[in-house]
Amino acid sequence: MNKLWKYIQFGYIIIAVILFIEGVLRFSDDKNKAYLYFGFSLFLVLIFFLKRFFRKKVDKRNQQNLR
Repeated sequence: MNKLWKYIQFGYIIIAVILFIEGVLRFSDDKNKAYLYFGFSLFLVLIFFLKRFFRKKVDKRNQQNLR
């Protein structure tokens, strides 16, 4: 299951990139909506790094328990 989470977490990055591109495209029309997209994009990138940090921490703990 842990290998599955390793690949699922990259979905956060993919969605963040899509939202960032959407924000860039909408920036000239509606700045408030564009800032919202940028904010969600930044939030998803932070979630990606937090999940990766904790997954690596759990992997390290599991490696030590196997010894």
